[in-house]
Amino acid sequence: MILESIVLIVLSILAIASAIITIVNKNPIKSALSLVFHFFMLAGIYITLSAQFLAVMQIIVYAGAIMVLVLFVIMLLSVRDEEEAIKRKNKIKQSFAIIISVAMLIVIFSAILLANNELQNSNTIMANDIGSVEAIGAELYSKFLFPLEIVGILLLSAIIGAVMLAKKKL
Repeated sequence: MILESIVLIVLSILAIASAIITIVNKNPIKSALSLVFHFFMLAGIYITLSAQFLAVMQIIVYAGAIMVLVLFVIMLLSVRDEEEAIKRKNKIKQSFAIIISVAMLIVIFSAILLANNELQNSNTIMANDIGSVEAIGAELYSKFLFPLEIVGILLLSAIIGAVMLAKKKL
């Protein structure tokens, strides 16, 4: 229990630090790479919370697919224009962002400590399979079947619309 709390705190500190680096960094490529590191730290936090499925989806979807898209967009944009705009930014804004981030860090750690104390006092035992594929599938296909089907129809219509827009006129 103590080791899990230490690992969770270390992963949380690394996640918050990488998020701050993502925001403050002047180079967009380095910022994107620190965002990838942040996604991996979030996946580690999900693993410590016994949400293995969410951890795997975090790595596959965000660290894999979305970051490739972000890097392509960064490569297509003019990096020189971005660097000149970043140089013109005021240092006060950066220090304000750091102060807000540190305040949020303090609030998050105090909430974690309060929640941990409440869990130890309440004698409730959480199931090990809360974040497993079986538990998520059971919830999706029992309680949330109708919203899941609506989202599927919405995504299908979006794909059909994208194909129709991309289709060349003959």
